[in-house]
Amino acid sequence: MTVLVGYVPSPEGEAALRAGIDEARLRDEKLLVVNTSRGDALMDTRFAQEPDLAHVREDLAALGVDFEIRQVLGGRDAAEEIVDLAELPDVSLVVIGLRRRSAVGKLIMGSAAQQILMGVNCPILAVKTAS
Repeated sequence: MTVLVGYVPSPEGEAALRAGIDEARLRDEKLLVVNTSRGDALMDTRFAQEPDLAHVREDLAALGVDFEIRQVLGGRDAAEEIVDLAELPDVSLVVIGLRRRSAVGKLIMGSAAQQILMGVNCPILAVKTAS
């Protein structure tokens, strides 16, 4: 089985990664770290660059976690990619990071997190950063 983590190089992405690591170790499962960009990977701050991925690889290797990192560059947004990957038969849990939003922001539909929460059929763990 596999724990899928939606990763971006941000505090929210790091929180999701840490929670995903904990879950993968607890469940004795593989960790699939997914990072995507719709457009220009050099301009998209959510697309992990090599130093970000090196940090992730080093942490996971040091912890002895069985992992795969998958980067997707193309025309679909992150939510669509994660929802599709969550349909793989061996995905047991999806972990995503949430950013803090204002009261008005919570009313706005269309966030990636909301698309994932509504579109994935397996359990989802949504985490926030520590304040």
